[in-house]
Amino acid sequence: MQPIYWLFLMVILLVVEILTLGLTTIWFAGGALAAFVVGVLGLGLPIQLGVFVAVSAILLVFTRPLATRYLNRNTQKTNVESLEGQTAVVTETINNRLAQGMVQVNGVAWSARSSEDDAILKSGTLVRIEGVQGVKLIVSEQKEETEK
Repeated sequence: MQPIYWLFLMVILLVVEILTLGLTTIWFAGGALAAFVVGVLGLGLPIQLGVFVAVSAILLVFTRPLATRYLNRNTQKTNVESLEGQTAVVTETINNRLAQGMVQVNGVAWSARSSEDDAILKSGTLVRIEGVQGVKLIVSEQKEETEK
């Protein structure tokens, strides 16, 4: 009768995994399945616990990185995250001291601030988006590459 508890534990862990989709309990469900098999073979509780811990740890350490890489390869950055590194055009002079400035990127106007406090970026200047703070883009003047 004791091995059936491992089966119940495995089902509970699988249900939790299905509800959360966080790749957290699936590894322990594998350990519970291995412990169930060992229990059916008639080995004692200490060995079952050892198999549960060992198999869970092995699955967690060796397969989780592969699974997360495989499952997360199609994730896309959100709109804001995808802006970093892009080029924008200053549409209203950026002056941090006066708390003013606007840029346009991908057809959308954004409030903007310079990454350098003393910099004043005139309208029409090309800038590189360094990051986002709240609803403002942090930009720096895009330097022209010199041809050799």
